[in-house]
Amino acid sequence: MASTSVSRTVPATPQQVWNLIGGFDALPDWLPYIPRSTALEGGRVRRLTNPDGDVIIERLVDFNEAEHHYSYAILEAPFPVDGYVSTLRVHPVPGHDDIAEVQWSGRFNPKNATEQEVVDLFTTIYTDGLDALTKTLAA
Repeated sequence: MASTSVSRTVPATPQQVWNLIGGFDALPDWLPYIPRSTALEGGRVRRLTNPDGDVIIERLVDFNEAEHHYSYAILEAPFPVDGYVSTLRVHPVPGHDDIAEVQWSGRFNPKNATEQEVVDLFTTIYTDGLDALTKTLAA
């Protein structure tokens, strides 16, 4: 199983960040790659659409409001992986009330691709996503 993780400090309190990203159906609020999200099964599944019209279906597998994190599994996507589980987590930064650390990590099995290709793909997705989050929070 392969994995990757990307972290960023962002210009907002942990609660402000969580208020923006903590909703499982909230990706369009801060991630330009996902302009559309539809909640299914009472909010436990999300159907995402990217700008190319590709569909990504994900299931919420863990959610912790108090600790500011959730994990999800991909059920269907145009990515060369299976067994994908990812976690989005917001941490306080000791000594700094006005910034937070956001960590986006995932583990997965490459499928019809090398491990390095898939690690690079998700590292780029997480990096671009956290860069977009930083821009949204700074606006």
